[in-house]
Amino acid sequence: MAAGSGANLVPIVAAIIGLGVVAQVLADRFQVPSVLFLILAGIVVGPEGLQLITPEAFGGALSAIVGLSVAIIVFEGAFHLTVEKLREAPSATIRLVTVGAVIAFVGTAVVVRYALDQPWDVSMLVGSLLVATGPTVITPILEVVPVRDRVAIALETEGVVNDVTAAILAVVTFEVVVLEDPTVNSVITDFASRLGIGILIGVVVAAVLWYLLRYVDLSPANAPQNARLMTLAGALVAFGTANTLAAEAGIAAVATAGILLGNADLPYKEDIEAFKGDITLLVLSFVFIALAALLQFDDLLALGVGGIIVTVAVALLIRPVGVLISTTGDRYTFGERLFMSGVGPRGIIPASVATLFAVQLQNANMTEAANVLVGTVFLVILATVVFEGGFARHIAEYLEVIPMRVLVIGGGKVGRALAERLEDRGENVVIVEKETDMVELARNEGFTVHKGDGSDTEVLRKAGAGNAKIVVAATGDDDVNLLVSQLADSKFDVETIIARANNPDNVDAFEDLGVRTISSSMATAWAIDNVIERPALSNWMTELGRSGDVQEIEVTADDLVGKTIAELDDELPNGVLIALVGRDGETEVPEENFTLQHGDHVTFLGRKESVHQAINRCHPRA
Repeated sequence: MAAGSGANLVPIVAAIIGLGVVAQVLADRFQVPSVLFLILAGIVVGPEGLQLITPEAFGGALSAIVGLSVAIIVFEGAFHLTVEKLREAPSATIRLVTVGAVIAFVGTAVVVRYALDQPWDVSMLVGSLLVATGPTVITPILEVVPVRDRVAIALETEGVVNDVTAAILAVVTFEVVVLEDPTVNSVITDFASRLGIGILIGVVVAAVLWYLLRYVDLSPANAPQNARLMTLAGALVAFGTANTLAAEAGIAAVATAGILLGNADLPYKEDIEAFKGDITLLVLSFVFIALAALLQFDDLLALGVGGIIVTVAVALLIRPVGVLISTTGDRYTFGERLFMSGVGPRGIIPASVATLFAVQLQNANMTEAANVLVGTVFLVILATVVFEGGFARHIAEYLEVIPMRVLVIGGGKVGRALAERLEDRGENVVIVEKETDMVELARNEGFTVHKGDGSDTEVLRKAGAGNAKIVVAATGDDDVNLLVSQLADSKFDVETIIARANNPDNVDAFEDLGVRTISSSMATAWAIDNVIERPALSNWMTELGRSGDVQEIEVTADDLVGKTIAELDDELPNGVLIALVGRDGETEVPEENFTLQHGDHVTFLGRKESVHQAINRCHPRA
């Protein structure tokens, strides 16, 4: 295949696009990160496979293609880094992208330095790239593993932020590698000038685009299309202009422009986001499949035992240390912290930027550094994507971090008190509240809050009603609670819907419509009566979900069918009682010889941990 031949380049480009689309379809079909199929496709058509793509196939154009692809990818990630998302993220997220990033950078550099016997500048370059996890590999995992929103938001925000910071950090480190005699002052000065130029160009481009989109008539017939094309063009202009003024300043420019535009009030914003997402999928295909032009098995094998040590250290030591330190003292359970430690696959930015730098290193006759860079980065990508992406759900199930989703409509005192008790029992609670003051109050208390009117179908959909098992309408307005209940039933087919009736006269009307209703007045009266007549029980009931618990489950374990209560009681841990058994709509306190049947509803009462052990015995996880 003749190098630089335009006629030969066309089928290569067409093949890459086709393979990229197939990889995305397969990724959606099997619910795994698309990067896995893209890398496999690249290997198949690369030097180790069919040899359709080689280092010479693109002539001298590969560096430019990868550079523009990186610009689009970084712009896409930065565009989604909104203030609203950052405000929803737990405080630990800030530590993940600061303390966690520093630990990842320093830890990886040290391991590469000693495990692969590389100079410090190359080690730091590898370390800077492997800081990034990236939303394009995290998001597909979270679609398969429905963890609590606080966990998902933290991982996604970490991915978006670290994509940008890792790219900029890598640019600085790369300058240290290629400079002949770098000094601290020269590196700092060079970094500041490049970063400053990039930020300035990004601000200017974002301001021009914002003005054009907001105040210039883009033709009524094709305004959304023009808005999409102008945004894409703006990202490329920002990258190209900044790089022309200062080499490698383009990443900072597109990151700045993306953040500013993503947080601006733009018309046709949803159209722009959808269009950018499609374009990003195409350039991702180009980047990953084109990497086959540089990735050879000899490069991976040349790393030897040192490469395995680096990969294991990054995944099983450095990542867990960074996450566990960053999440200390927050609202995460220990299982959630371990899950976050085990889910940090590297993907788009490390691969694309490593390819870009490797091309330039090869052009500068620094082949060994280029091979170590590409080999190490791709070995870590392959290992983390395959193992962490492929086994993420199994890890989550083992650690029991896939909870029931509960929507609580109303962030007042009742809603927040309920949310606190549910979260203490391990539920995934999302509060929906429209009042700004109440939203801020609930978020300050550590709850996941979706701002909006809970009686609006679209707001409920965005809050996750489609995946909710329980919706609780707990506002102070009975009309709103009734409407929320009806929407949850008719639009989302939620399994359990409970409404708060502030006016006891409305209880019958609610229940006539099939809504399970709790009267605030009656609930208060029952609570007072319990304090008077059953003070010990009342005190214990206030501890439900903390030290004590009462849970009802359905018997699904086949080996329990046919057992008597006495036989089951012998198998249960100390500190738990079988209080009730329900069958065919009838509930009773069972005798010792009561025989269990499949589908019976058993109520356990006792200490919290003992109750949970009994639940796992009688209703094991799928």
